[in-house]
Amino acid sequence: MAYWLLRSEPDVYGWDDLVRDKGTEWDGVRNYTARNFIKEMQPGDRAIFYHSNKEKAAVGVMQIARAWRPDGDDGKWASVRVEPVERLPTPVSLATMKSDARLEKLEVLRQSRLSVTPVRPEEWEILMELGGAGG
Repeated sequence: MAYWLLRSEPDVYGWDDLVRDKGTEWDGVRNYTARNFIKEMQPGDRAIFYHSNKEKAAVGVMQIARAWRPDGDDGKWASVRVEPVERLPTPVSLATMKSDARLEKLEVLRQSRLSVTPVRPEEWEILMELGGAGG
């Protein structure tokens, strides 16, 4: 199983929208590096739902429900289906991530403009601990 962090602006599509919809197509990613990460995702992988911009916090856990498929008419982009697993009892803020030395190599901190980044298994465990979830 692999782990990921996927960012979305909560006023565009947030955690509550995902729960209401019981899942969504994670599409519209238009960055080649992020697209390549999407192409690596497999059903059963887990992902953190991160609210970007205003809230700047990890708020929930999703699972990848379907491997990638082409997104758009030209076929050069990719999307996956994600479904909610659980809300994090305690949102993990960006400030908390930055202040925890155990997360110093977390990709979202190193490549902050990417909307999709991998999370190492040991980082996942730390984020679940900080968020009070089983993950």
